[in-house]
Amino acid sequence: MTTQFKESIETALNNGNLTGALGRFSEAYRVSRAKAYEGIDFEAVRDQIAGIKGSASSRFEELAEQFKQNAEARGAKVFRTADPAAVKQYILDLAKAQGVQRVVKSKSMASEEIHLNKALEQAGIEVDETDLGEWIIQLAHQTPSHMVMPAIHMTKEEVAEVFSQEVEAGQAPDIPKLVKFARAKLRPKFLQADMGITGANIAVAESGSLVIVTNEGNARLVSTLPRIHVAIVGIEKLVALVKDIQPILTALPRSATGQLLTSYVSILSGQVANPDGSPKELHIILMDNHRSDMAKDPMFKEALQCIRCATCLNVCPVFRLVGGHVFGKTYTGGIGTILTAWFDELKKSEDIQGLCIQCGSCVPVCPGKIDIPGLILELRRRLVVEKGQSLAMKAIFGVVNNRRLFHSMLRMASVTQKPFKQGRFIRHLPLFLSDMTDFRSLPAVAAVPFRDKVKEIQQPKGGEKVAFYAGCLIDFAYPEMGESLVKILNKAGIEVVFPDAQTCCGAPARYNGAYEVAAQNARDNIKALLETEVTHVVSACPTCTVALKHDFLDTFKSLGITDAVDEARQLSEKTIDFASLVKKLVDEGRLTFKEGEELGRITYHDSCHLKRTLKASDEPRELLKQAGHEIAEMYECDTCCGMAGSYSLKLPEISAPILERKLKHIKETGASKVVMDCPGCVMQIRGGLDKDGAPIQVEHTAERLSDRFL
Repeated sequence: MTTQFKESIETALNNGNLTGALGRFSEAYRVSRAKAYEGIDFEAVRDQIAGIKGSASSRFEELAEQFKQNAEARGAKVFRTADPAAVKQYILDLAKAQGVQRVVKSKSMASEEIHLNKALEQAGIEVDETDLGEWIIQLAHQTPSHMVMPAIHMTKEEVAEVFSQEVEAGQAPDIPKLVKFARAKLRPKFLQADMGITGANIAVAESGSLVIVTNEGNARLVSTLPRIHVAIVGIEKLVALVKDIQPILTALPRSATGQLLTSYVSILSGQVANPDGSPKELHIILMDNHRSDMAKDPMFKEALQCIRCATCLNVCPVFRLVGGHVFGKTYTGGIGTILTAWFDELKKSEDIQGLCIQCGSCVPVCPGKIDIPGLILELRRRLVVEKGQSLAMKAIFGVVNNRRLFHSMLRMASVTQKPFKQGRFIRHLPLFLSDMTDFRSLPAVAAVPFRDKVKEIQQPKGGEKVAFYAGCLIDFAYPEMGESLVKILNKAGIEVVFPDAQTCCGAPARYNGAYEVAAQNARDNIKALLETEVTHVVSACPTCTVALKHDFLDTFKSLGITDAVDEARQLSEKTIDFASLVKKLVDEGRLTFKEGEELGRITYHDSCHLKRTLKASDEPRELLKQAGHEIAEMYECDTCCGMAGSYSLKLPEISAPILERKLKHIKETGASKVVMDCPGCVMQIRGGLDKDGAPIQVEHTAERLSDRFL
């Protein structure tokens, strides 16, 4: 990550107006979106959209030609090109031939993608954006900070100042007055313009129609008042049938702004008459710009299912802090990172892809069913293939891939940490390491790791066996979590086997794009965990569980590895998270809770991978309630705590405010304990509460339940 990019992060984080506006909108958005989708089967709608858009992306050539024929039959002129430069030249040639001096535009991300305004202005043509937000940032000489709300980062005071400096002095920071002022200034521009340029939300091949969705009505004026209308449409907007419009229009306003319907939905089918009765010129440019290449990529073709609603931005904990001027280029946020890599260059995504915290918040709310975090991991892999790993990463992963060396160094750390250790924490680190402990205390490395302690535990023999995959944190920082798990499973008559040859799950390597390293971790763990006959492989770390259950297979697939797939699949089928296994044992009557105990009020934090990948949010809550606890649900209980493995080490300036927000919500419940199922989250939240001085205990669910069974 470049120094300049890190500086832009700091600038954004220090902009209280930006973080305040994005934070308030994010909170309000969650409520309005939920209300807008009441009574609608969102999963069915997104299945339809993914099917429609996925099918269209496999038929771009066919649909583009069908659209061209049908649109031209209705009087339009359709120009198809793969080259952004050809789009600009077509419009410049048209403008010159028709004597165009003034152009008005409605919101068009495709035009921003190719930097059309600059080309028109250099040709001496006056260009005015007419979407209010776009006009504001045009006057401010900025770029959009959000795909749907381009000026969300600006306050009314800043807008008033821009209007006063760029249009007419003396504008007050009063929103209704500013809107009225903008309307009055833009109206003559519509009337005087020679050409109107729009984008389109949907292009229907069956009818040659364009669908344009807006809230301000400016697109209708842009497309009807000037004598020439030019629509720039990326070919990913193509759908086959008129009926395909319906599910997209069901989701787009609800997902974009929490509305049931936008103020204006325009369907343009061919030429319309000018006010004087003459036929209006309609030029439709179908632009490719690597979209066809993307459609041929077995992984990234999925991203073409995007309907540009920006839901992924609205729920992203990182975007909420830094906005689109940092997290994106023309296209912003997680999906913008992916589109930038394809529509621009892979290297242009290098800095911004590092902002994705891999929490997965965007995945369940995406109307196009796009696995944005998964695709960003693939971007990281390709960047590593193209550029190679940094020397620091090579050194770190060289150690991690040498199990004996890695574990020896962790044991050594338990001794060398003594000058910095205070009880169970390391509260301060010196010099360049100080960022790690500025906002949280770190756990001390355990004097005796779990792999040594487990050998001393007397366990039932001769019955069912379960293998325990501990992961690095439980093994070397929190062995008490592993001991609690063993104690509970022993109560069910199960012997817990700990294969000594297990090593890092490979998540750190995978999340940094080092898939070759992750693949070696996968091979080592598959061998270790399958060498003993067991009914389950259980893990008390959701990230590790996801690695065993999903990531090993995905890593092999990405690298084209086939010889280890069968074993990876066997391991996947046996792998289960701690809470789900214990819930299963309780339901089967193999574990029985002590009765009549009221253990008080606690709150529960949903770890990202447990809830969104493993789909296990009910199980731990049910177990805690059965044990005798009342659960006080915190606000945003499933929002990331900011840990995300190595993310909190690489970007502590982002991790810290995410944690601060989480701690605030924990404290607001009034609970004396917060429980979770992830040792990484325990490290982050326990460390944050210790630094804060808050008297709130932090425990893993296994620890909380360890004494609750008969």
